[in-house]
This record gives sequence, structure tokens and C-alpha cells, in this order.
Amino acid sequence: MSEKTSGPDEAGTTGQQRPGERESIVVPAEMLTQAGWAAPSDSVRPAGEKGDEAPQVFASTQRKVDLSEAGYDEDPGSSGRLGAILGTVLAVLLIGSAVTMYVVNKDDSKPAAKSDAAKPAATDTPSQEPVPPIKDSAKALPTVTGDFGSKATITVPQDKPDGTFVVKELSAGTGPKVEKGNWVSVDYTAMDWNTGKEIPGSYGEQNSKPQLYQADAGKLIPALDKAVTGHKAGSRLLVVAPPGAAFGSQGNTQLGVGATDSLVFVLDIRQATAPDAVLSGEMTPPPAGMPQVKDNGKKPFDITPVPGAADPTELKSHVLIQGKGRKVESGEKVVVQYTGALYKDGKKFDSSLDRGQAFTFATGAGSVIEGWDKGVVGQNIGSRIELVIPASLAYKDQASGSIPANSTLVFVIDILDAGVGGED
Repeated sequence: MSEKTSGPDEAGTTGQQRPGERESIVVPAEMLTQAGWAAPSDSVRPAGEKGDEAPQVFASTQRKVDLSEAGYDEDPGSSGRLGAILGTVLAVLLIGSAVTMYVVNKDDSKPAAKSDAAKPAATDTPSQEPVPPIKDSAKALPTVTGDFGSKATITVPQDKPDGTFVVKELSAGTGPKVEKGNWVSVDYTAMDWNTGKEIPGSYGEQNSKPQLYQADAGKLIPALDKAVTGHKAGSRLLVVAPPGAAFGSQGNTQLGVGATDSLVFVLDIRQATAPDAVLSGEMTPPPAGMPQVKDNGKKPFDITPVPGAADPTELKSHVLIQGKGRKVESGEKVVVQYTGALYKDGKKFDSSLDRGQAFTFATGAGSVIEGWDKGVVGQNIGSRIELVIPASLAYKDQASGSIPANSTLVFVIDILDAGVGGED
């Protein structure tokens, strides 16, 4: 939130998605060798992890950098050469190397200080090749075996790809249809058609998680960005991406993708979440001593404080609706709706529901107040939780907009989805 509308952002930035940032996927140089890819370039950047060597930049997108409401530029850090980005698609765990690929968009994985005007680093201009029209067939197509929810087996034909951008639905889901701007979580298998070489995917890897991104938002390569739109959650798609729908005519030497190579993806759309989505279901009332919560649908929750209650010294949490998804882990990107209020009088100071836009953040990155990181990690996707956060885990002795110094805060949070992705 801004200085005028404070919320979970530790640096006081808006709770809305910030489209003007860069997300990069990085991988240690030794991982590239272990995975069998071509040797990376010498361009490196800090990982922000104590004691780690600076990882090799693996893939990145350049986005326009906007000035936040708090008055500073987010520093996306430097990036390696790439046209349009493979983006979130390659943020996976390689079981052979036991090293995690991870997503970063700042030099130290933390928001810039309010007084610092961090400048974006220079980057190579991405390819601007025209994106071919999407078709559902071509003269020759790879064959795919396997069911939704498991790693696909891709067999490419002897024929060379003919340059058609193909999105073919292999099996139809029954969930919500993906609309432009929806958040989607996607598992995938991938291969280079020309070389027959497999690109690491999200299946079969230790602690692998789906990729999380906004559909058709122009931030990923078209093979991913545009492919899922119009298909329902639960669908499996075959995507054949010629260079114009992937890395462009420069290819990607770090992945061993040549300038004329076509990529093959099998995408499993796990979930589709509209920006104004909220959870529904019968709520379990909070215990005595915690503020009561009233569900108002797509409007902010009513939070009623406990009269005369003393400020707590430790974080308190209660599950209002128990989700059935897996537990959120530190380092994941999550999509949430929230309402925040003061503990002493229940006065609302901010809500994503007022904007009709879900809020996203990376857990464990220091981009939100500590009470959020502690309270959201370990909860199940699909849960609605109430957090009572003492000042020591919030804004401490600093006032933030309409929040006085030393304030205990109450948040009601819908955890809509989670996965691997850059912080927005």
C-alpha cells in the first residue's frame, strides 16, 4: 500500500500488481553443466542468498519499470540475453543436482528502501518478431502419451516443424475458463523439437511446483502467455512454438536452443483464478479473544474487535475456511485477497477487494510484513485465515499511512493459489 493506504507491503508499496518489473530465472553455472546444457555466458548477478555463489542468469524478461506509490523504483537487477522469456516455465528443481532454480526480480530479493531510488540495470533488447497466429493443427505434430497431472512422454516426428504455432487441446478440463489476466498455475513437460532434447519441467523433480503467472499479460513467451487463454482448468494442451512464439531468431545458447528451433510443451492447467476471485464456504468462527469476521462476498470483510482486549505480543492465527490444496512453502509466490483493519477498533485501512484485484507476493522474500510471511507459510491453498499481528511483526514503532505507530493489525486473507513465479 502507499503511504496513504498502508497494508502488507513492508516498503509501503501498493497492494496491486506492479506490472513494471522484471522477473528473472537464475541457475548456478554448475547446474547447467550437470543438466547437460551448453556452457553459460559470464554474466552473473547476486543471488541474495547468504553464503551462495552468484548464480548464472538463466532467463529474463525486460519490463518497463514504473515508479511505485512509495516514491522509489523497484530494482530488477541485471539480466542475461534473451528475447521474449521462457520466464516462469523453467523455475524448477533438478533432482540430479539437488539445487533449486528460483525466481528473483531484485538484486537482494528485498524491496528497495523508501529513500533509495534504485535504477534498473541495462539489458539486451528482446526480440520483437511477429507472433504467428495460433492454429490447432499442422502437417506434422509430436505425439503425446500420459494423463493430466503426470509427466508427459513427447515423441517428435522425423518431419521438421513447419513453423506453425500450434495450441491443441489434448484433453478438456471442467474448471473455470482461463480469461486474459487470470492467474493460472500450470505444470508442464517440454522438449526441443529440432534436437529432441528434453527441457527440464515441473514433473518428476523433487519438491516441484506448478508455474504461476497471468495469462496473456505479455510477460512470458507467447507459447505460454497466449496458449492457456480460452481453455478450462483441468485441460492438457500440446503447444508447438516456432521461434516467433518462443525465443525469436537469436535462440537461447544457455538452453541449447538454436535460432531456428521449435519448442514443444505439454501444459496441464491446474487452476484459473480471476483477479476478483474470493473463496466461499461455511466459516468456522474465531475463538473468544480474536476479532469476529463477517463475509461480505466480493466486498471487504467486516472485522469486529474484542472490546478492551489487550494487544497481543505474539502472532495469532485462525483458519476460517480450511482449504484442500497443498501447504504453501517459503519462497513460493502466492495469490491472495485480503482485508486489513486495526485491532483496537476494527477500522479498515486497506483491502484488495476494494480494487477487485488479487494481491501477489513471494513468501520469505521480505517483501511483506513479517506477520504475513509467518502466517501464510504452512497454510493450505484454498484456505481463508485470520491473522492478528502484533506491532513487532508489522510496522513496529513507525506509522504507515492511516496506521498509527505500534499498532496491532488484523488481516483476513484468502489464499487463492501458489506456485513458482516472480514477485509482481
